[in-house]
Amino acid sequence: QVQLVESGGGSVQAGGSLRLSCAVSGNRYNVYTLSWFRQTPGREREGVATIHTHGNTIYADSVKGRFTISQDNAQNTLYLQMNSLKPEDTGTYYCAAGGWRLSLDRDFFRYWGQGTQVTVSS
Repeated sequence: QVQLVESGGGSVQAGGSLRLSCAVSGNRYNVYTLSWFRQTPGREREGVATIHTHGNTIYADSVKGRFTISQDNAQNTLYLQMNSLKPEDTGTYYCAAGGWRLSLDRDFFRYWGQGTQVTVSS
């Protein structure tokens, strides 16, 4: 079992920044990737960014150049630095832990946090 707890959400104006954190604990020996997803009412949960233990990353096209995913050496904490925020970035952000494949598909992730709310106003 892996536990994930997000923090750092809030309300900001368009163009502003937020930094999300996710504390990771439990048995992480089979965890190879950590990811951020987001969801708004009426829409499917979508992958935002994923990082592998090797450091490889992938991003959704909608956030490339604005968001940066990172992790500490022990994989105890996952981060998402969000810059130049837009109203369409609004949603509940979830961290997730998954297997070997570097993916933005939610089916590849076994463990999920409770989510943290991000609201971007125009």
